[in-house]
Amino acid sequence: MAKKVLVIGGGPAGSITAALLARRGVDVRLLEREIFPRYHIGESVSPSCRAIIDYAGAHDKIEARGYTVKEGILLRWGTERDWTIDWAKTFGPKVRSWQVDRADFDKVLLDHAAEQGAEVIEGAQVKRVHFDEGRAHAADWTYRGTTATEDFDFLVDASGRAGVLSVRHLHDRRPHDIFRNVAIWGYYQGGALLPDTPGGGINVISSPEGWYWVIPLRDDVYSVGFVTHQTRFLERRGAFGSAEEMFRALVAESPTVAELVATGTPDGPVRVEQDFSYVADTFCGPGYFTAGDAACFLDPLLSTGVHLAMYSGLLAAASITATVDGDVGELEARGFYESLYRNSYARLLAMVSAVYRQYRGRASYFWLAQRLLRTEPARRHGNAFASITAGLSDLSDASTSGGTAPMHELVAAAHTAELRAAGNVPSEGSTQAPMKMDANDLYDAATGLYLVTDPVLGIRRARTAAAPAATGLTFTR
Repeated sequence: MAKKVLVIGGGPAGSITAALLARRGVDVRLLEREIFPRYHIGESVSPSCRAIIDYAGAHDKIEARGYTVKEGILLRWGTERDWTIDWAKTFGPKVRSWQVDRADFDKVLLDHAAEQGAEVIEGAQVKRVHFDEGRAHAADWTYRGTTATEDFDFLVDASGRAGVLSVRHLHDRRPHDIFRNVAIWGYYQGGALLPDTPGGGINVISSPEGWYWVIPLRDDVYSVGFVTHQTRFLERRGAFGSAEEMFRALVAESPTVAELVATGTPDGPVRVEQDFSYVADTFCGPGYFTAGDAACFLDPLLSTGVHLAMYSGLLAAASITATVDGDVGELEARGFYESLYRNSYARLLAMVSAVYRQYRGRASYFWLAQRLLRTEPARRHGNAFASITAGLSDLSDASTSGGTAPMHELVAAAHTAELRAAGNVPSEGSTQAPMKMDANDLYDAATGLYLVTDPVLGIRRARTAAAPAATGLTFTR
């Protein structure tokens, strides 16, 4: 596989892409402008990420870090009282994840990519990407005061919000005006979660002007934040002498949050960041793919950022290897990537937009979630919301077993989530094939292509329109 791939950015999207490509023997160079570890927000990770980390070979390294094990979400939202999304109870004990220290978590993944064979250069900044008749083929980058020009066969832009391609070159990033929000957050040593919170779960608490998060990290540290619209944030900011003063006042305004951190003490600085949501007009093109925040960014309400990063990294690596292997044409691979990644983002955008309408109530959110899945509506549609928030619906969309052949171990939980969401789980002792589903639910029906992970990562073409055979990702530990 004598092809060269340049990856820009060493966050979860870039590290997963580089690790998966290197494991296939691809010549990969990853350029990261920071020196890791470096601070980053986005600490609550979806179960889908655990499946992808496992497939990339980094599960034991992440597990050894001692992060809080996360089994779901508890929302105290709108006029309703608490409602929980318990992944372990809904989908089984293997469907879980972590609440992570992103500085540590991201470094473990970046180091893992290097251990798999990717050449990782930290402190390197890409200045320009060169195109020849519309195809990306080289990049100028600087490192310790020197400049080099790098030729490549494929580029994966995982540069985050900096958006090397979408912002500097393609100029195709579009903001979502309705999500012009600002987040302000800090940390407490000590604290508590609401009763009935799933093990290690995040608490999401609404207020008339926005919402709070409370995340239990390792070593009894709690991440606490508040998200509100930019206009309201600026209106209130002038009344406080510092961000710390404003943050403490906001915490005190929520009886729920104030009670949860009452036994804790502030720990470290308070930070403020705009979390304006956006999306690029295109996620890929001749010779390049944009992954993670470089392609799109979504409000943190449902903790989807790391999922979108890793999912896009998985899809980008599969698209490149499938093209190099000759299993599909490059144009088809790009269509596969664009379709699946954009569908994932659009579904989550619709879900987050609905939940922000606090007056509607959870029944309406659950019903919308069911409609957003590619399954028939069913009475047990509450599980659809769980499937989306866990990232399982995206893993299911990318791959399918089809027919009655035994399903590869790496797809079971994702498809079980879809089946349960549709109220279609076979009873105990049934001889029915355990994961038989309509093929159109599980792969890109427009192209007939689907993700495979065994024996190698790539893309395959459906043998028939009704019964593709594939493998996917699930939870094996």
